Amino acid sequence: MEEISGQQCMMCGKNELTLREDELDIPYFGRVAVFGMSCTACGYKKSDLEPLEPREGAEYTFEVSCEADLNVKVIKSGSATLKIPRMITQSSGPASNGYITTVEGVLERVKSAIQASINGEDDKSVRTKGKNQIKKLNNVLAGRDKIKLIISDKSGCSSIVSDKVTTKKI
Repeated sequence: MEEISGQQCMMCGKNELTLREDELDIPYFGRVAVFGMSCTACGYKKSDLEPLEPREGAEYTFEVSCEADLNVKVIKSGSATLKIPRMITQSSGPASNGYITTVEGVLERVKSAIQASINGEDDKSVRTKGKNQIKKLNNVLAGRDKIKLIISDKSGCSSIVSDKVTTKKI
């Protein structure tokens, strides 16, 4: 992994930003460059990845139906949209991060995002909806419920690595 420290942070202006770059070979996906930056002064973090081999844009749909599905590898670029129908849509954009994780990791990220959105929320119906979504995710994580995960990426930089995934070109 290459690392460059002491760079100027674009958020706080201090020279405490560290840039990281690594190259990985992911089975059934290919080689990717993984980029990251983090500032120790203000806590800013950003990560992304790019395939090092050409790929076509695609939408991946995966139904999580058993505990083994939680271990399926997920590659999501910053340009991808992540959707769990009737629960959450995380669109691409400047604040969107790329990452490599598992389905379990994605569901934990979504749980954290929902929890953060309902903390301090005054509207009781919004809090109740968020708590119900977290309960659903906990049931999926325990293998007691099913959920659908959709990643759409026009750049072709994302994937869900499983024989059970449905793929359509976009």
